[in-house]
Order: sequence, then structure tokens, then C-alpha cells
Amino acid sequence: RWRGSAASIPGVELAEDPGRLEAHRFGALTSGHVVLYGADGRLRFSGGITPSRGHGGDNPGRRRLAAILENPALVTASTPVYGCELDEPTGAGL
Repeated sequence: RWRGSAASIPGVELAEDPGRLEAHRFGALTSGHVVLYGADGRLRFSGGITPSRGHGGDNPGRRRLAAILENPALVTASTPVYGCELDEPTGAGL
């Protein structure tokens, strides 16, 4: 279900994350974690964009992310994340 909705966003490419290596690199512990980095490499947003686990809709995280995308001068924000806990990464003793 989420693959179809995520793939419909212009410019979005979906990729698998075997062993959760990318999730670990970006500090994502929950399936609903979203991160946004600016063109300068700075973290601009880290958090959730759903009001609760398994539910879509308007919420502070989604509004803040949209505001940052519209106005990159806004202060970096973080919001609570709702979703399923991600498995520990496998391999290289992380």
C-alpha cells in the first residue's frame, strides 16, 4: 500500500534497504521516520509525518515538513515518529 502512494510522488525513487544499513546511518528506528537534508547537506527535518501509527492525515510533522520545503530558511524541526520498530541492522557489528 505505501509503495504505491510513495511512488506516485514526483521525483521519488524507492529503494530496498537490506540489513537496514541506510536506516541506521540516518538514525531511523521506526518505519514512519522521515529525514530531509538541504542541498548544503544540513539536516532540515527529522521525524514523523503521520498523526499516529498506520494513519495518514494532517499533523504538525507533515505541516512543518511542507513549510520547510516551501521556505528553506525556516529552522530545522523534529517531530514524534509513529510506526513499526525497525529490525536491527545485520552484519558488520553495528
